[in-house]
Amino acid sequence: MSSNAPPLVRIKVESTMKAGGLVSDDLILRLISNELNQRGWLYSGHPSGNIMTLSSSSIDTAEPSQSFQNDAEMAAFLSSPAHARGYGQARINEDPSASFLLDGFPRTAPQADRLDEIVPINLAVSIKTPLEVIMERINGRWVHEPSGRVYNTSFNAPKVPGRDDVTGEPLERRSDDSEEVYRARWKKFQETSEPLLEHYARKGVLWEVNGMSSDEITPKLLREFERRFV
Repeated sequence: MSSNAPPLVRIKVESTMKAGGLVSDDLILRLISNELNQRGWLYSGHPSGNIMTLSSSSIDTAEPSQSFQNDAEMAAFLSSPAHARGYGQARINEDPSASFLLDGFPRTAPQADRLDEIVPINLAVSIKTPLEVIMERINGRWVHEPSGRVYNTSFNAPKVPGRDDVTGEPLERRSDDSEEVYRARWKKFQETSEPLLEHYARKGVLWEVNGMSSDEITPKLLREFERRFV
């Protein structure tokens, strides 16, 4: 998560994710809005009329990052509409450098509708990988919790089985890295992804790519990005 996120919010999000939970839609949307504002990529109808761009002094003139001392202040941060900054409807920076990637959000069509209120999405990528391949990766995944290093027995295996390459400390399995948990998530994903894909297909921004590994998928992604945006 970006360091621009308010400290208390960042801690709450990281602890939720580490526990295998899902971060609330309101919190994610507020974090996205806050991040884009801090970078000058999303701005409001400020009386000055200045357009913030990455090539200008927008980073210096943007609102300072919000920080919260308690849950009450954080609740106030979440309570207002995600796009509200006090000057009316937010607008989008047209600078080509103002580009970003959202990974894993939105997950549902209602989330996509709410995201549309903050920022228009010009490309939605759906990566298609067989379930059997995904299950193999999950079953072979091991992590070094203190550093966050991730290993996999089918590729990028540790030099010594069960041990971190750098510290030699024991590796662990994530509590949610089980076939039962993932198959339940997969079923839920299948139920919610079709309306989401239809949402972006109607907007003409959906692009689907098939592949078995990052080595196969990444070049396809880069070629498509270059075709669309370069």
